Amino acid sequence: MERRWKVLLVTAVAVFMGFLDVTIVNIAFPDIRESFSDSSLAGLSWVLNAYNIVFAALLVPAGRVADIVGRRRMFFIGLITFLAASAGCGLAGSVEMLVAARVVQAAGAAILVPTSLGLLLPEFPLEQRATATALWGATGAVAAATGPSLGGVLVHATDWRLVFFVNIPIGLAALIPARRLLREVKQDGGTLPDPLGVVLLTLGVAALALGIVKGPDWGWSSARVIGSLAGGIALLALLALRSATHRAPVLELGLFRVRSFAVAVSGTFLFSVAFYALLLCNILFLTEVWHYSILKAGFAVTPGPLMAAVSSAVAGRLTDRFGPRPTAMAGPLLFTAGCALFAASLGSDAHYLRDYLPATLLTGTGVGTTYASFSGAAVAKLPPARFATGSAIAACFRQIGAVLGISVLVAILGTATQANLVHTFDRAYAWMAIASAAAGLAGFLLGNVRAGAPSGAKLGPVRSLNSVQISDSGTRN
Repeated sequence: MERRWKVLLVTAVAVFMGFLDVTIVNIAFPDIRESFSDSSLAGLSWVLNAYNIVFAALLVPAGRVADIVGRRRMFFIGLITFLAASAGCGLAGSVEMLVAARVVQAAGAAILVPTSLGLLLPEFPLEQRATATALWGATGAVAAATGPSLGGVLVHATDWRLVFFVNIPIGLAALIPARRLLREVKQDGGTLPDPLGVVLLTLGVAALALGIVKGPDWGWSSARVIGSLAGGIALLALLALRSATHRAPVLELGLFRVRSFAVAVSGTFLFSVAFYALLLCNILFLTEVWHYSILKAGFAVTPGPLMAAVSSAVAGRLTDRFGPRPTAMAGPLLFTAGCALFAASLGSDAHYLRDYLPATLLTGTGVGTTYASFSGAAVAKLPPARFATGSAIAACFRQIGAVLGISVLVAILGTATQANLVHTFDRAYAWMAIASAAAGLAGFLLGNVRAGAPSGAKLGPVRSLNSVQISDSGTRN
């Protein structure tokens, strides 16, 4: 096997663990809810949202730090942090301890994701980068496919704690080959990212999520909800102003002058609002409306992620050949059709093959196609020195979309009663369809994008690939 494919396998482990932790925690959510029965759905949603908020806030600075101090070095820091936090999650004795461990786990994941892609892309020539990016992303889809069934088995065999401990053998298995294969990549010069910007991003997204999640409990017109939403918007506006003037901003606004990057990031955000809400919504529907066991629900949702894994690889090849626009339009529309079918067909009586399976195959195909397309488009016109930073910003907006999607879902389901439970889920699926359709419009706006020379947009002091130092793992730059 050629070296670049071995590097792909090793770096993909980071993506595998990160995405495994999304679907496997979703399938364990009802069991976590039983263990901490004194906590409300809104309170427990922070087990998911705290992870996504911190992940979103740290992705960009982690990518920037990796560019400066070395992507290989940061990769190992992220991997060890993620594994230690996974153990902490499994040992947590309260919701507060679990959320705290999830915050640390998110920090490790935020380091792993941009550094893994930043280490991978320089190994491939331009004409193969869309395929490499799609396969890197497809690993996440495979993990998502593995998560529900594996999580169902683990929870059924013991309890939810094992879904966190399972990360440890996976991560340890990657350490030895990573030390041998990965070459250090760093950018000469550069400045560490703005710490105040990190705080503004974290607090801004958290305030928005708090306002949405607590809306049904506090009242949408209450001072607390309005204050949370207004505060979140104000903090994010301050972040934008600071990013426009700071010499090392958290969000490098110059990258958004590259049209393909800006549109791909917008599409990723909109689609993630729908996708992450669907992950949790399907588990809650199957366990609360159809009264499936965790084990049965885990296997029931697996066909969708399996289709995502298959369609990611196919979409990557199509993107290399035709550009990302066709698949970036088709993927969200397939997902929209699946959500509409969920809303139209699911009822209180369980008919899995007739009502659930066709819809989940559509949404799964849409997920793999969409993320492969937008991932390739986001980095297609960026200079090599911005690979880690650019991919981190795209992943940041993906996680912000996840936070808002889960928050809106919790707010919608928070209005449910036993009498209108099915109708409330229908409203949730319809809302996801709208968000996904908006992502399809972003795909249309991509235009004709092909990997090649970097965009002519002014990005600031960006260095060429020759100024990005690459060394074998055993040497220093």
